[in-house]
Amino acid sequence: MKCLFCKIDDDKVINSRASTDGLSVKRRRECLNCGRRFTTYERVEESPVRVIKKDGSRINFDRNKILSGLLKACEKRPVSTGILETIVSEIESVIYDKFEREVETTSIGELVMQHLRILDKVAYVRFASVYREFKDINEFINELTPLMHSTKKIKQKKTSKNGG
Repeated sequence: MKCLFCKIDDDKVINSRASTDGLSVKRRRECLNCGRRFTTYERVEESPVRVIKKDGSRINFDRNKILSGLLKACEKRPVSTGILETIVSEIESVIYDKFEREVETTSIGELVMQHLRILDKVAYVRFASVYREFKDINEFINELTPLMHSTKKIKQKKTSKNGG
C-alpha cells in the first residue's frame, strides 16, 4: 500500500479490525519511510453492479459518488462523515441485496433521499432540489409541504409533552 503522504510503498499494519458495518476490514498503517499513519479499508470484491444512468448509458457502481453527493448535501450541516459513511454502506448493502446486475440512478437517488429525510431536513431539500431537477417553484413547494407538516407535528408533540 502506498503512503498517502510520501507515496512510498513500504508500510506496516499497526491495527486491524472489522468495520462497524461488518462489510470491510479497517487497517491502521504506519509508513516505514516517513512515519506517518493512515487508515485503509479492505472490502470483499463482489460481482460488479452496473448503474443505468438517465441517458441509458451504463457505468460501474461507485460508492464514492453517493458519498460525494451526501457530502455536498450536508455541507455546513451538523452531520459527521462517519454517519455519512454508514449511510453509504447501508445503501450499498441494499443495492447488492436487491439488484443482481443493474440498478437505475433513480433507485439510488430515492435510497439517498430516504436516509436524508430522516437525518437532516435541510440536506434532504438540497439533495432533492438537485436530484429531482425542479422546473419551477411550485415543484419545489410541493416537495417541501409534506416536510414542513411533519416537522410542525413533531414540534407540537414536543410542546404538549413539555406542558407548553
